[in-house]
Amino acid sequence: MDQSLYKDFVTSRGFTYHYLFSVGDASKPVLLFLHGFPSTSYDWKHQIGFFKEKGYPLIVPDMLGYGGTSKPVDALDYRYRLIAQDLVEILDAEKVARVVAIGHDWGSVVTSRLADYFPDRCLAYGFLAAGFLPASQPLTYEATMQLMKSMIGSELIGYWDFFAEDGADTKIDANLESMYSLLFCTDYDLWKDYMQPIGGLRSWVEANRTTAVISCLTEEDQRIQKEELRKGGMAGPLCYYKVIRTRIISDDSTANPPKVMKVTKPVFFGGASKDYVCFVNMSLAGTKATCEDTTAHVYDVGHWVQIEAKDEVNRDLLAWIEAKTA
Repeated sequence: MDQSLYKDFVTSRGFTYHYLFSVGDASKPVLLFLHGFPSTSYDWKHQIGFFKEKGYPLIVPDMLGYGGTSKPVDALDYRYRLIAQDLVEILDAEKVARVVAIGHDWGSVVTSRLADYFPDRCLAYGFLAAGFLPASQPLTYEATMQLMKSMIGSELIGYWDFFAEDGADTKIDANLESMYSLLFCTDYDLWKDYMQPIGGLRSWVEANRTTAVISCLTEEDQRIQKEELRKGGMAGPLCYYKVIRTRIISDDSTANPPKVMKVTKPVFFGGASKDYVCFVNMSLAGTKATCEDTTAHVYDVGHWVQIEAKDEVNRDLLAWIEAKTA
């Protein structure tokens, strides 16, 4: 990554955002890439290189809690609507009117908040692995887990319990290799046993278990990713789970209703057939329920589609951007 392309900006909330800004062809739309957990802007390196070469202007931040960006530990600071507001302030600072926002994992959730709270600032939206998530959820976390267990025999998002626990950051910081290897594991089926059910991830980390990591991550990739997580610690990143595991997000969406309930602008969905947390059929169905113009692709990989299927994702994103923003 070319560090000379990075800038820093302090938002009205007082948080410093560290982000890559690459000036491209003014006739092309600005692409805003938003990573998820537990990543930094580095995880978009394949997209940065590809789209920079194609002449696209790029904004790629380290999200709140990661990398060179501020790392508050109060979960209230991680309300997704407010993070979206932070990003809009970066657009204002760079005099960028509208962008194509593309998110992965929790970056997809923040992209969703750009869509329903700041629709005038975006031309189109891309969702990788995780689809569009409405600001207001019809079911509580507990009810969602009960429904999933009745449908698939497991809570599906049981790992959220561990991530939202007080002290989870200390356990993960101590056994970072363990958590990292499970999140980026070669054996996708491990997620069925250690991510889906309540207590699975806790038992894995507390036992300090490790497993083989996907081969598309080089030794250098792994070193950089883990180094960034060690420097910043896990207290900030885990707040993305605490805000939705508690009532913080539901209370915020009730107090601040979204501006739009239907997304009419173009949407790209890139699902992963071997992602056993963000089930592709469920994510796509949820996206189509709200987003009227959805282009969908499914890749035969795990959760990290922008890394594992980088060439296919880049190709399909480019074709969609060219078709929908011309």
